[in-house]
Amino acid sequence: MTEQVPFTDVYVDDAIVERVVETIESRRYVKGPRVEELEAQFADTCGVDHAVGVSSGTAALYLTMKAAGIGPGDDVLVPAHTFFATVSPVVELGANPVFVDVDPQTYTMSGTDLAEKAEDAENPEAAVPVHLYGQPAAMDAIHGVADAHDLTVIEDSCQAHGATYRGDPTGSLGDAGCFSFYPSKNMTVAGDGGILVTDDADLARAARELRNHGRDGDGNHVRIGLNHRMNETSAAAGIEQLSHLADWNAERAAAAERYDERLADVDAVELPVRMDDATHVYHLYVVQVPDREGLRAHLDEQGIQTGVHYDPPVHRTPAMREALDEIPSLPVTEELSERIVSLPMHPRITGEEIDRVAAEIRGYYE
Repeated sequence: MTEQVPFTDVYVDDAIVERVVETIESRRYVKGPRVEELEAQFADTCGVDHAVGVSSGTAALYLTMKAAGIGPGDDVLVPAHTFFATVSPVVELGANPVFVDVDPQTYTMSGTDLAEKAEDAENPEAAVPVHLYGQPAAMDAIHGVADAHDLTVIEDSCQAHGATYRGDPTGSLGDAGCFSFYPSKNMTVAGDGGILVTDDADLARAARELRNHGRDGDGNHVRIGLNHRMNETSAAAGIEQLSHLADWNAERAAAAERYDERLADVDAVELPVRMDDATHVYHLYVVQVPDREGLRAHLDEQGIQTGVHYDPPVHRTPAMREALDEIPSLPVTEELSERIVSLPMHPRITGEEIDRVAAEIRGYYE
């Protein structure tokens, strides 16, 4: 039987198990010290004043937008080359997603197209750049547009824990940043979870209230809110995971460099581009290829798992087609969606596994 090369891997060690067991035995499962500890440590990692632990990355995006006052009639500029959760909170809040194309090399929000779309929008209120696959968006260009149109900038950092842009961590590059701790991400909380970070004390306070049924510090229901709290056992796992994040990101980068070397002379494969002024943390290692489905079928036969992130793009999903009055044309996004394939990537992938993946790709195209 062919030995599998898994697409991703979740790390669990004795320290994580022990901390979670201690939390379970404490019988303090919500609104306790472990969430506060994770919040403090994660805020420090991002170089910001406030962090608010929540139930998922989607919740982080939704609560940040709601706390920032996004609502009906507002235009929110978003990429379509992203996971659905970047855009669904916009629609859920009654606002209008205005789709922006992406840069053909970095796959992140195009500053040029953002400027055009913001100029044409009736009521532009926010921009949500996505640090896709672990690479930061070109934030200088985005801030130039945001300043010109007085936009709130909400970073979707759900795939970019520990990445930096011009020396500054993701999460600190806008008015607020949102992270996911889903199990496949660069760090997890042993289940679903998320966190939002900001230097804005008012936004942080509003988000804390909104995640807890709209309650303020005295227990009064001062807003209409729901339950988007992070639980204590998740935070316990997250504290241990966070302690490994920098090393894991370095191992992902080393794996990406080996992929680059092994695939450099395969003409059919277009490798990911790294920005000179940013640190890429390779949540995913994504290449462009012709005949994607044929390659994926071949790799699957050899026990090598792959993924596609994302096809269809958000603006062409059935749900969004129904929600939009008009489906926009995004030529770069649409071409990418037909050619991208994600190769196995995680901190514990071995050099031998990378060599095997590269050899099978080489053999398929030769």
